Amino acid sequence: MIATVTLNPLLERRLEYERVKLGATHRPLGEAYAAGGKGINVSRQLRKLGVDSLAFTILGGENGKRIRRILKEERIEFVAVPSKSETRSATLAIDRSDPGVTAFFGPDADPTEEDAEELIDRLRKALNTADIIVLSGGSPNKATDRVFPTIINEANREGKTTLLDTYGRHLSACLDAAPTATHNNLEELAVSLGWALETEDEKRRALDELTGRGVKRVLLTDGARPAYVSNFGYHYKLTPPPIEEIDPVGSGDAFVAGALYGWERELVFIDETLPLAAALGAANARRLDACAVERDEWEPLVRRANVETVGKKMKRVDVSPRR
Repeated sequence: MIATVTLNPLLERRLEYERVKLGATHRPLGEAYAAGGKGINVSRQLRKLGVDSLAFTILGGENGKRIRRILKEERIEFVAVPSKSETRSATLAIDRSDPGVTAFFGPDADPTEEDAEELIDRLRKALNTADIIVLSGGSPNKATDRVFPTIINEANREGKTTLLDTYGRHLSACLDAAPTATHNNLEELAVSLGWALETEDEKRRALDELTGRGVKRVLLTDGARPAYVSNFGYHYKLTPPPIEEIDPVGSGDAFVAGALYGWERELVFIDETLPLAAALGAANARRLDACAVERDEWEPLVRRANVETVGKKMKRVDVSPRR
């Protein structure tokens, strides 16, 4: 079983307009609500891929109640710690004439120490049955900063796999706990740790730095530009398939879901999993909703992703039986 964790979930109010113009009065064509947050996005995309997951989060107030209803409607299994703090929200203005999204975010939630501790307790119990724990998104306050490092340390003791996809002030502490794998957007990583990540050499040094902290697989994505990957110390450059981008929000989460799908199905990591993950990320960027990519959208893109070795080359040994 795969468990995803979202510390700062999001209620999206999505308003569609024929055309969005600054300073004008607009009347919507339609209104809908969606549940967001990186871990929730991953769980949604996994469900589209036919992989079961259990989404852990903290929900409070009327926004939290609405997210609960949405997750039930989507048939996403979840465990939510109740909080007195209102879950954050955002209003998204969708322009149908020139497809794109303008987002207006509200303030982060403010969970308590007790909320964080209850989430940790529930995740400790989940370690008995979860094979992979995905720790996604930012931490809204200092109370929740300790959740990801604590779970990584306990998962390591239990021999469980963790995939970390976060940023901000708690990132360094999370990395010090040595997750099994990491995914980061290059810009978020540069801002969070103060690293220069412009040149290929700088990106490869980041791969080595993260590997040196005990991370076995490092995935550094950069939107439509090439991603850089370390697999047990060997470096790869992953060029995603070219597409006409509409809205890239959630593409990193779709990429992570593709990586998880490959690991869960025991696909060859370099030759099969990485192109699939890149195809999912690209297909998501052609949509206006996050992480709801269907097979007929991503499958044709897989063969258009390109993986090449960078630096030292891994020896491929033929271990097929011989007479």
